[in-house]
Amino acid sequence: MPLRLFVTSGDLMADRRFEFARDLQLKGDLPAAADLIEQALELAPNFTSAWFTLGEIRQQLGERDKAIAAFREARRCDPEDQHGAGLHLMRLGDTQVAEMPKAYVQALFDQYAPRFEHALINDLGYRAPALIFKAVLAARVAAKKPAFFKRTIDLGCGTGLAAAAFAKQVDHFIGIDLSPGMIKEARATNLYAELEVADMIEGLRSKADASANLVVAADAFVYLSDLAPVLGEAKRVLVSGGVLAFTLETHAGDGIVLGEGLRYAHSAEYVRGAIAKAGLKLLTLEPASPRNENNEPVRGLVVVAEKT
Repeated sequence: MPLRLFVTSGDLMADRRFEFARDLQLKGDLPAAADLIEQALELAPNFTSAWFTLGEIRQQLGERDKAIAAFREARRCDPEDQHGAGLHLMRLGDTQVAEMPKAYVQALFDQYAPRFEHALINDLGYRAPALIFKAVLAARVAAKKPAFFKRTIDLGCGTGLAAAAFAKQVDHFIGIDLSPGMIKEARATNLYAELEVADMIEGLRSKADASANLVVAADAFVYLSDLAPVLGEAKRVLVSGGVLAFTLETHAGDGIVLGEGLRYAHSAEYVRGAIAKAGLKLLTLEPASPRNENNEPVRGLVVVAEKT
């Protein structure tokens, strides 16, 4: 689900040319679209949406250097990078893989909040919460421990699908999401005792040591490159014997890559290492597809770890 963001240039003529250019881009007339966008940029040189779209068009035309130049301009015009130009620069090999801009993630999910659940379940066959639920249940059965959790933190809670999956196993659900739009949808479910707008690591930092029995993250860590900070905070907030469970997207190579869908894919080996470094005990690391993309199952992992 790509972000389609429009931020006005403040110049009516420039905005109009941009809109015409977008129509041409969607119809596949890329050279004409690029020409119109360049006209818009002559009128409004700091028009972020136009620079970003020009980058996309240049990329579609196979003009790598011109695409890089346009995405750099988009980032210059908006250092918070709401459009996610930096992610395209990573994909084009212009910059190292780094963390995602918070402004981009927030804009992405605010845009999708009203239709997010419908799109995920009906169009993408989303199954991350069910995978996590089954994996946690299996791990608890194997350890001969009850699968009931007094306090659970749901990281990147979205509209509340993970809370729905675990509703009968949890007394007190705390939801954390960067998107106010998502938090509004989650509130309507009445599944959460507490909800807050924060990024995952900030949200965890505000929680007391040993204050949660379970931490879940369904399809949320795909927006983090380095997992060390979030794993460290999750370990701190978990009680002894507490459980952390999450899904990821994965790839056949080493380390971390930014995939075509602008989500990070973590290798199984990287995940093993990160769990060990965080001082958590790995209980489950299994291949499992959290969703479909272009009608194909996305390669993924389901992970369960314990604080010993």
